Amino acid sequence: MTDNVIHVYCMPGMAASPAIFEYIKLPKESFELHFLEWSVPVRGISFVDYAKNMCSKIQHENVVLLGVSLGGLLVQEMSKYIEVRKVVIVSSVKTRYELPKRMIFARYTSVHKLLPTGLVNNVELLAKYAFGESVTKRLSLYEKYLSVRDKSYIDWSIHELVNWKQEVPCEKLVHIHGEKDPVFPIENCGNCIHVPNGTHTMIIHRAKWFNENLPTIILE
Repeated sequence: MTDNVIHVYCMPGMAASPAIFEYIKLPKESFELHFLEWSVPVRGISFVDYAKNMCSKIQHENVVLLGVSLGGLLVQEMSKYIEVRKVVIVSSVKTRYELPKRMIFARYTSVHKLLPTGLVNNVELLAKYAFGESVTKRLSLYEKYLSVRDKSYIDWSIHELVNWKQEVPCEKLVHIHGEKDPVFPIENCGNCIHVPNGTHTMIIHRAKWFNENLPTIILE
């Protein structure tokens, strides 16, 4: 690899493994992909401190951070502590004001604490949390993509999501969003690149679109 290669660090969404990026292929002469993973958070750690810890895994300078869903929130927090070339978020939100009403309701009522997160080994239920869709016909597929099954991690993730405090979009940000995302409806998301028929899992199912468009988006 030459020094001209752009290093792209990819952060999956809640409970998901880096396998969600398996179909993302960028020109190797220009880009090198690196994959970050969720770990079970230390009890009581804040989302900000978790992001700071994740920054220690970045081994290059002036990188691109690409985050999906909750991973999109995390890479935005990370970008406040390291120098980045660009932040790309997919199926995510830029500020707390883009969260859907049900999540804002949860923030003020703590109703999210009543969710049956102890059933995280139920892949169908976990997929409903993480991807916002029923996966009855594709359970074996999603068992591969959903790798973090720890109840304390799921509880922490949901709490940090609904209580995210960001008021203003971070710098150097590009937001890519599916027009049919059931988790974060695009109607709540301003100033984003629309992906026709894209759902919350479009990083998997619309990989061709990303492979065709990501290089230009990163280089712009």
